[in-house]
Amino acid sequence: MSTAFHYGTEQLTIGKTLALALGKSKGILDEQATRKIRAGQEAVTKIVNENKTVYGINTGFGILANTAISPEDTATLQYKILQSHSVGVGDPIPAELAKIMLITKVQALAQGFSGVQLSTLERILWHIDQDIIPVVPEKGSVGASGDLAPLAHLFLPLIGLGECYYRGERKDTADVLRETGKVPVKLGPKEGLALINGTQFILSFAVKAVQRMHNCLEAADIIGAMSLEALTGTKAPFDERLHALRPYVGNKLVARRLRLLLNDSEIMQSHVDCGRVQDPYSLRCMPQVHGASRNAWLHLKELTEIELNAVTDNPIILGADDTISGGNFHGQPLALPLDYACFAAAEAGNIADRRCYLLLEGKWGLPMLLMKDVGLNSGFMIPQYTTAALVTENKTLCFPASADSIPTSLGQEDHVSMGSISGRKLNKVLDNLEFILAIELLSACQAIEFRRPLKSSALLEFAHDYVREFVGFASEDRIFANDINRVAGIIKDFSFVQKVNEFAAKQGVELNGGFADFAG
Repeated sequence: MSTAFHYGTEQLTIGKTLALALGKSKGILDEQATRKIRAGQEAVTKIVNENKTVYGINTGFGILANTAISPEDTATLQYKILQSHSVGVGDPIPAELAKIMLITKVQALAQGFSGVQLSTLERILWHIDQDIIPVVPEKGSVGASGDLAPLAHLFLPLIGLGECYYRGERKDTADVLRETGKVPVKLGPKEGLALINGTQFILSFAVKAVQRMHNCLEAADIIGAMSLEALTGTKAPFDERLHALRPYVGNKLVARRLRLLLNDSEIMQSHVDCGRVQDPYSLRCMPQVHGASRNAWLHLKELTEIELNAVTDNPIILGADDTISGGNFHGQPLALPLDYACFAAAEAGNIADRRCYLLLEGKWGLPMLLMKDVGLNSGFMIPQYTTAALVTENKTLCFPASADSIPTSLGQEDHVSMGSISGRKLNKVLDNLEFILAIELLSACQAIEFRRPLKSSALLEFAHDYVREFVGFASEDRIFANDINRVAGIIKDFSFVQKVNEFAAKQGVELNGGFADFAG
């Protein structure tokens, strides 16, 4: 296990968050963080003892902010908020996402501006370290007053309620605590509010989206290059001099990657004088289209890493005599880039489908539908139906959730971000994109074999051979769903990109352009 991560005093990155979630790194509260946490909790205690009116400590919540709560009821209030706000519906989110919510909440609370007890944070760390992960429903957050419903479900286990995943089973928290010899924590003033205020639900989806979209974009360049080779396209549009004239970061990176992927290809060399002037846009414009999606990904990555280290609670406790009621819980800063990335991911699938179609047309020396005996066989015609369906489904998911707002809390919360929906939709688009890319990869591997005995570049031949470890050449129809699922598997588990990158590194080729690997 690598060096411990210091919550509250060290900066989280996406890579560190994923390492913590996978158990490859352990998070701790060091002396500096402990000191800040205790100072915040002491400030809240002083506020209660001196009967100062501070929102959420000795008042009601939301529209009930002007309702005073007696000193003897301030602790009870925190239990009630966890129960009353546990209104989530739908399927539970994956345990990994719920674990990322725990990790990112500890990072926010450990900075000492929320007034929580050290013992409460230590219990959350116990859940993380023991991999006892709360069950969190996927729907119910409007992404503004914090992700209230999902965070309430996330922290019900602290007070002995709700459900957890424990040793591979979904169990009542009461049973888990009994088996592990633990008792519910005793929440102090403000703690319930601090636990449910924040953007950790949106943030967990953003973290996974950054990881998954990066993998898809890496795969799209490799697969697109294979399609170009099979279609005897040219690498001239990827010339460095051309992209220096329109120097977007993503465009330049994709053009560079395509040049490296196509370097020293026999297939490319075989048709340098073929007389074809220009390729279709889905081949020629890969740097511009894939590159634009890269730019959107980079924007999301940068903002997600700001949010990973942000304090998104309300009110903020700067001291017993210095509290601020603000809006750091509002999800808009992530909702907008998540929606932007959603369009970018959908477009990566759109252009991949167009390359699938080109491979089937029977032009430029390829057999129609990528099979010799069509008529009796449908060949690769029907897999493209699936890409068409998935592309259209993604288009329907592209309506920006952040463009909508429905007032809540009787109008007190009169503008909300709907960023939780933005995060969920982006990950659904990525689910579909992984299948679209798998079908293009399956088709490109089939097509490139019709160029034999000519070989592509060493990198693309390696990519082809790796796919062939899972799916063979199709000389006649078979149940292509099995092939699609096998190839999708090596995209979804990051192994396709990882293996190509490892092979490239052995050849002395640096493909990723300096961007981090988020495979975990």
